Amino acid sequence: TPDNYSWIGIRRYLKEFLSDSRVIETNKFLWFLILNLIILNFRPHKTARNYKKIWMEDFNISPLKYFTKLQKEKLQKKLAKKNVLVDYAMRYGSPSIKNKIHKLKEKGCEDIIILPLYPQYAAPTTASVCDEVYRTLIKMRWQPSIKIISHYESNPLYIKALANSLKNKIENLTSTPDLIIASYHGIPKKYFEKGDPYHCYCHKTTRLISEKFDKIPIITTFQSRFGPEQWLQPYTDKTLESLPKEGKKNILIICPGFASDCVETLEEISIEGKESFIEAGGKNFSMVPCLNDSSDHIELLKYLIKKFL
Repeated sequence: TPDNYSWIGIRRYLKEFLSDSRVIETNKFLWFLILNLIILNFRPHKTARNYKKIWMEDFNISPLKYFTKLQKEKLQKKLAKKNVLVDYAMRYGSPSIKNKIHKLKEKGCEDIIILPLYPQYAAPTTASVCDEVYRTLIKMRWQPSIKIISHYESNPLYIKALANSLKNKIENLTSTPDLIIASYHGIPKKYFEKGDPYHCYCHKTTRLISEKFDKIPIITTFQSRFGPEQWLQPYTDKTLESLPKEGKKNILIICPGFASDCVETLEEISIEGKESFIEAGGKNFSMVPCLNDSSDHIELLKYLIKKFL
């Protein structure tokens, strides 16, 4: 997350994010020119506008950082009797992974468990976190032991939490949705073709939710594509535009791949997605909040960590 939505703050964040070779797999020299001469001069304006729409002004932080801090605090209380310190870091932005690993080491932590909050493993997300952890360790003379929880897309507590969030949302709707869309962050199709398991993990999560929740059909879509190349399909935005023409004018969206509400859920889906759906002829658009700091989510995180303690 960026520290603020100023042009400079967003540019700094985008530069770190888009300089990651796990995120952008292309010719490094060519991408350096494109990124620094074009993208970082024009993209920050649009991204800053998007963050401004969802920024939590009272706390002067993004929703992602807000909910991550709450997760950390509630998880710390759950593990208070086990002599465990709980902290959080951002892959891009602050507090950084490097900074937090060094601080935990200074506090005497000799065994560190890393839990990347990406339920479905992908190289541009989970593996990128691992890269940053290893880059930090390689420069440390006295290293702590490291355990990494790489994915939890089919964990029963995770599926239960998602199913419960769907049921709770539907109980408070005035009409039953025609369709539920499970929207995941996309990745370029070529990453999948090279062997990334992300696509399979997303469909697995949707299937397991469907088995727990069989009242309304659920489909999988992919959002947040960037650049001209082909990404995983079907695209969420194109699906939202086409559904009203197919007679599906009442929809509910859930984003299982996001542990906390953020710009991709609150702005891209809840604002832009809703607008495009209504403009295309849709009637009712609803969205399920991410698991955030819900009790179900905290129990899941506790379970994932406890077996490594």
